[in-house]
Amino acid sequence: MTTGEWGFPFEAPIHDVFPALHDAQNAWMSQIDSLPAPDRKTHELIRLVCTVVLRNSDGIARHASLAREVGASWDEVLGSVMLTLPGFGLLPAAEAIPHARRGFDAAVAPDPDDPDSEEEHGED
Repeated sequence: MTTGEWGFPFEAPIHDVFPALHDAQNAWMSQIDSLPAPDRKTHELIRLVCTVVLRNSDGIARHASLAREVGASWDEVLGSVMLTLPGFGLLPAAEAIPHARRGFDAAVAPDPDDPDSEEEHGED
C-alpha cells in the first residue's frame, strides 16, 4: 500500500497541481463512504468486486483490508472475488486472490468483545 499522508499513490501529485479538485474529490468520496445502505461490510465487498473487475491490485488489497476491518471473513472476501468469474473470466479473479489475501492479512480484525464492532464475525 501507500505510505505517508495520502491513501493512494496518485493523491500527492494530484493535490500538488489541483488541490481544490483533490479536496472536492475527497468530499465526494466521504459522502459515498457514509451511505447508510448497504451495510459497511457489503459496501466494502462490492467495492472489492469492482476493483477486481478493474484489475486494480492496490484497490483489491485496500478493500479486502477494509472488509476485514468491518467483519468480513476470508471466505466472504474470496467468495466475492470468485463472483466475478462468470462475467469477467478466470484471469482477473485468479490474479486478484494474492492481492486480496495481502490486504486481508494486513488488516486488524474487529474485536468480538467490542460493542461497536460489526455484528457478524467470520472465521479467518
